[in-house]
Amino acid sequence: MVEYRRSEGKNRSLAGNVGLGFFALSFVLIFIAFCTASWLVSDRRITGANMDRLGLWTHCFRSLQDPNDIRAKRFFVGCRWIYDPFTTGYDEIRGFLVPGFMVATQIFFTLCFLAALICAVLSLLYFLCYGPEIDHFFMLIQLNSFILLAGGLSGGIAVVVFAILGNRNGWMPGHENNFFGYSFVLACVGSVAMLIASALFLTDMYIQRRKRDQSQDSQARFELGRKS
Repeated sequence: MVEYRRSEGKNRSLAGNVGLGFFALSFVLIFIAFCTASWLVSDRRITGANMDRLGLWTHCFRSLQDPNDIRAKRFFVGCRWIYDPFTTGYDEIRGFLVPGFMVATQIFFTLCFLAALICAVLSLLYFLCYGPEIDHFFMLIQLNSFILLAGGLSGGIAVVVFAILGNRNGWMPGHENNFFGYSFVLACVGSVAMLIASALFLTDMYIQRRKRDQSQDSQARFELGRKS
């Protein structure tokens, strides 16, 4: 196997360096979007709004009437995890709080988040340890690219589903005064940045392979010249 000079092997292409930057951006944005509760928010100028804000895993209400309480005596106030086991009656309205489209959003964006975590490890290996002179270097870039692609597509599906159905009439009260919050915007930008990072890493793999092939051809011609 042809060995690279150390100075050559440690040089990443511009596409690889920019890909690392886009991945770092996507990781931060996706992490924030996954953990924060501002996917859908109520206009703060509306004093009588029932909902304050909600995320994938947390809901914040100013005064939400229990949809199952026909006597209108139970209201939910404050922020709660959707699987809160301590608030009386909260588990009974989980079907209302997390309808089918919300479950789909949670699943696909969780896949996006997990892909970001896996690629964080792969990108660290690429940045700190690996170079073209290392075995399985190209497999590392290819794996990283494909996982980023899958994660970006999953995140894209999540935000599209939520964009279409998240503020529809018949779900959260006061839908005409609700709008998509910063968590949703970060999820959109993070998913796009992940797809861009995937394309850049694939470009880097192509560049590195071309450099390797050129190095092999150059060495082969050198060996042939010596023999002649």
